[in-house]
Amino acid sequence: MRFNILTVTKAAACLVPPMMAFSIFSPGIWGPVLMLVGLIAVHELGHFLAAKAMGMRVEVFSVGFGPRLVGFAWGETDVRLSMLPLGGYVKLAGYNPEEPDAEDPYGFLKQPAWKRIVFYSGGVVANAVACAALIYCVGIDRERWPSPSLVLQVQEGSAAEAGGLLTGDVLRRVGDMELPGASWNNEIVPYIRSHPEVGVPVQVQRDGATLDFTVTPRRQGQGGILGITAAPGPGEGPARPLQFHDFLAAAPKALEETVGIGGLVLKSIWRLVTLQASVKDVGGPIAIVKAGSDAAKAGWATYFLMTAFISINLAVLNLLPIPFLDGGHICILAFERLRRRDLTIAVKEKIMATGFYFMATVMALVIFLDLMRLKQ
Repeated sequence: MRFNILTVTKAAACLVPPMMAFSIFSPGIWGPVLMLVGLIAVHELGHFLAAKAMGMRVEVFSVGFGPRLVGFAWGETDVRLSMLPLGGYVKLAGYNPEEPDAEDPYGFLKQPAWKRIVFYSGGVVANAVACAALIYCVGIDRERWPSPSLVLQVQEGSAAEAGGLLTGDVLRRVGDMELPGASWNNEIVPYIRSHPEVGVPVQVQRDGATLDFTVTPRRQGQGGILGITAAPGPGEGPARPLQFHDFLAAAPKALEETVGIGGLVLKSIWRLVTLQASVKDVGGPIAIVKAGSDAAKAGWATYFLMTAFISINLAVLNLLPIPFLDGGHICILAFERLRRRDLTIAVKEKIMATGFYFMATVMALVIFLDLMRLKQ
C-alpha cells in the first residue's frame, strides 16, 4: 500500500466534516445521504469485482469523485478514496474505442461478449445482494423480537386515513391474516390489491387498546391501494440472546423478501408502461431523500429495510433494456451475438445518446413531480 503522512492527513481531514455532521445533525439529515452514496458505491463495487473476476484490467476504482485523497494498488488497479463521496466509478482499460488503449488485447472491448455481460451484471447483482444482506440483518433481529408491522406513514387523503388509521398504529390483523405471521409483501399487499372498492377488516393496536376498522382500498389501475407504508415494529418485551437458529432462519426469509420486493418493483413498472398507474405516483430523488430521512428517524430496522427497498429498485431499474443503463448494454451485446456481427461505433453512439436523453428527460420529469408534491 502506498500511504504517506500527506495522504493520511488528507484522509483524516476528509473525515472531519462527516463526523461533525453525524454528531451535530439528526439521522434525518445524514441518513438519506449515507443511503444513496452507499448504494451507488455498492453498485460500482459490483462492477469492479466482476471485472477483476473476469481478468479485465481495471485502471481505477474510486469511491467518490474528484481529486484522489488516499488509496492503494491492487495489481494494476488504483483503489482510491476521492474528495467528493457522491458514489463512485470504475475505469476499465480499453473501454473507450476512441482512446489509444482500445486495441489492448486485455482491454474491455477485446473481451468475449459473455465476460462483458458479466461485467455489466455486476452492479445489479451487488445491489440485489445488498438488499438481501440488509433484510437478513433485520431478519435476525425479528427472530429475537417477534413483532407485528408498524404503520410508519398514513398518506393524507388516502383510503387508510378515511378509514380511521393513524400513523403509528401497530397492525394486528388484515382480513383473516394475523401479524406477526403473515408476509407483508407476499400475502397482505396482494390481498389489499385484490380488494379494490371492497371493505377490508383491519385490526390495530393504538395506545394499548385494540381497535377494529373496515377500510376500503381505492382502485388504482387494476388493483386496490390503502395508502400506507409499513415496516417491522418494536418488540413487546426484552430481546432474548441471539441463538444459532436465528441466523439460519433469517437466510431464507431474506431471499424470499428480496424476491418479493423485486417482483413488486417489476409489477409497478409494468403498470406504468401499460398505463394502469399514473406517472404522478413515481418518486424521484427528492422523494427518496424524504423517505430515507423518515426511515432514519424511525430506527435502524426501518432504515435498513428502506435501504434494501431502494437497493432492489436500483437493481431492477439498471436491468431494464434501456440504452445507457446496464440492461441496455447487455441487450446490445446479446443482439450482436445473435447477428454475429458488431454494430458500428457510430450506431452504438447514437443508441447510447438516445438512451441518455431519454433517461435525462425521465429524471427531469420525476424531479418536477417531486417538487410539485412538496408544494402540496
